[in-house]
Amino acid sequence: MKTLGLIGGMSWESTAEYYRLLNTLTRSRLGGLHSARLVLHSVDFAEIERLQVEGRWDEAGAVLADAARSLEAAGAELLLICTNTMHKVADQVQAATSVPLLHLADATAEAVRAAGVRRVGLLGTAFTMEQDFYRGRLASGGLDVLVPQADSRALVHRIIYEELCVGLVREESRASYRRVIDELVAAGAEGIVLGCTEIELLIRPEDSPVPVFPTTRLHAEAAIDAALAGH
Repeated sequence: MKTLGLIGGMSWESTAEYYRLLNTLTRSRLGGLHSARLVLHSVDFAEIERLQVEGRWDEAGAVLADAARSLEAAGAELLLICTNTMHKVADQVQAATSVPLLHLADATAEAVRAAGVRRVGLLGTAFTMEQDFYRGRLASGGLDVLVPQADSRALVHRIIYEELCVGLVREESRASYRRVIDELVAAGAEGIVLGCTEIELLIRPEDSPVPVFPTTRLHAEAAIDAALAGH
């Protein structure tokens, strides 16, 4: 099995879910006491969030690039950025190392296409919903991407940073997300991409009238597929 290199901590709540999923998937594939071979570099999310808000993406990318180099030195053979939003600097991270990076949006687009869905609603941080680095990547993967209206985008973003990233899962927030999902479905969405790794802590398949695509799980599944290829 290849050794996975995780760039995590953004937030650690979702990174913990990555760790659980990667090990659960490995055990289900290999049986017995098997667990995933991985190394983790967990950054301080407060530092990254400040750089995000200030638009200092090159500096945030440099932090993640340093993390990638440390993972390569530790023996990583495949890299994962354990957050959707920070895939904005994926090219900068990949350029810093010779270890291949498994792009989260690519893994998601492949799973959506395999399900026979083409038009999706995207939930995520404001950066992910409003900027092209993620939406464009999904579109280049053959998907038609819808995002919520401005007030709904602000609501989704606020709940991520003020609640989910600090471990708060509230029923009223789940109800709010359901309303946003319903709006996207009414606009023509055939599926919903949970394009923030923390959203999976809140939204379950039964919270949506159309299929949901949980990007953390999809990324983890693609990583284990790659790590075990030829095993």
